[in-house]
Amino acid sequence: MSATTLDQAASVFVVVRPRLFGIAYRIVGNAPEAEDVVQEVWLRWQRTDRSAVIDPAAFLATTTTRLAINLVKCARRRHETYVATWLPEENAAADGADPHTQAERNESIDLAARVLLERLSPAERASYVLREGFQYPYQRIAEKLRIGAPNARQLVKRARDRLASDRRRPFTPDAHSQLVRALVSASRAGDLADLEEFLTAGLTEQAA
Repeated sequence: MSATTLDQAASVFVVVRPRLFGIAYRIVGNAPEAEDVVQEVWLRWQRTDRSAVIDPAAFLATTTTRLAINLVKCARRRHETYVATWLPEENAAADGADPHTQAERNESIDLAARVLLERLSPAERASYVLREGFQYPYQRIAEKLRIGAPNARQLVKRARDRLASDRRRPFTPDAHSQLVRALVSASRAGDLADLEEFLTAGLTEQAA
């Protein structure tokens, strides 16, 4: 690799590096490991056939996401830890938010939705999102799902266990899009009524 080619690769990388660190940090949960991920992305970027990369920023962000997730898995961390981190916070997307921060947040929600759809049943998903994403008390979750509070607690526990597994179930692009929209809308508007209705639609006691 010529010095000029390496300089060009470095110039591209330096511009997006803060975003890559942000993505890695959101997934692995601490700065040292996030820094390790970013460094590995840089090493891979040097070895990549960059002439074939149409969108370098998107390529680097995708590589960062995959490496960070692999790091979490290899470290045997529980999946529910980083899924909870990906879930939106109420009013997190306030007007005037930095565009890059908002893009990273939306990307995180997209990933969270995929994991939730792959691993959880509708009842588990509803109870987990309301509990871990929006800090609902178990009694309120029970009321929304029309079950007892002990059952709501058990659903959340079961969801955590299944998020820690390698379970996979198919889901449609439409289901994914709907869940992403519901999560993003709840985080932006701060009104969780629509999210509650979306997550609990059609659920009965038998769903638990």
